[in-house]
Amino acid sequence: MEKKKRLLSGLQPSGELTIGNYCGGIRQFLEYQKEYDSFLFVPDMHTITVPQKEAELIRERTRRFATLYLACGLDPENCTFFIQSEVPAHNQLTWVLECTTYMGELNRMTQYKDKSSKYTNIGCGLFTYPVLMAADILLYDTDIVPVGADQKQHVELTRDIAQRFNNRYGETFKMPEPIIAKVGSRIKDLQYPEKKMSKSAEDPNGSIFLLDSESQIKKKINRAVTDSDGKIWFDEEKKPGISNLITIYSALTTTPLEQSIEKFEGMERYGDFKKEIIEVVLETLRPIQKKYEELEKSGFVDEVLDKGKARANAIASEKCQEVFRKVGFGR
Repeated sequence: MEKKKRLLSGLQPSGELTIGNYCGGIRQFLEYQKEYDSFLFVPDMHTITVPQKEAELIRERTRRFATLYLACGLDPENCTFFIQSEVPAHNQLTWVLECTTYMGELNRMTQYKDKSSKYTNIGCGLFTYPVLMAADILLYDTDIVPVGADQKQHVELTRDIAQRFNNRYGETFKMPEPIIAKVGSRIKDLQYPEKKMSKSAEDPNGSIFLLDSESQIKKKINRAVTDSDGKIWFDEEKKPGISNLITIYSALTTTPLEQSIEKFEGMERYGDFKKEIIEVVLETLRPIQKKYEELEKSGFVDEVLDKGKARANAIASEKCQEVFRKVGFGR
């Protein structure tokens, strides 16, 4: 029997998971979990690259993310699910890879430029965290990495680091390939439809979170930015708000975008249009929220994470020791 390729994915526990995360990340992973030897982790160490108010909040969000993944349909029998900080090899490999990475490469990372512009005192962790991402990927001999379009640059850097290390020390790391989500990664903010819907947006009214109440969802969609045109048609430049709502419908119902456009184009009542979007969102989130409540009351989440931690540590520590031997560490 042919060995399955290995897939790795993770979502940083900053803010709250949105329908954009669900369509562009979580659901995509669920589709792949049986096809690949799948690894899913919560990268909690990434959260402290920017200032955090409370340590306990990181722990709460990490657990909430883990519970939501399972509520969305993650099957622990078909994947290795763990928390990043519970596998020390992530830190250990990062240092070796930092010594293999050039400053100029990190200077070119667009996410660093974007995030650093929002803070006055920047820690060096924000500058070097793409190397931690590379360690996350390379530790597990990953073949496939599902990412949003804005994260593709990080996988390309990972490949460059891996190739440089292999050239210096001999064949050690696999060369991972990115998979870009087609629809979910294009879901935009309801209030600022030129921006991606974010789990940590300053204005929460622009994001639909997986744990939003029915009244919150209705309020957010009814207040979503549209225009004064009065007609529904798809044009991301001229009608970004309306186009975004059609994209949300398409993503959640898995209806091809062209068919979704055809369904709504020509409608003249924005209220009726938004009612249909609201219903689709509610239908998607009701079973997830029900399962989430059930999981919160059980010990199942800890059982899954403990099992995942054990397997992840076994694989990652072996890879890390191989790297240490090649660079000359230890006795």
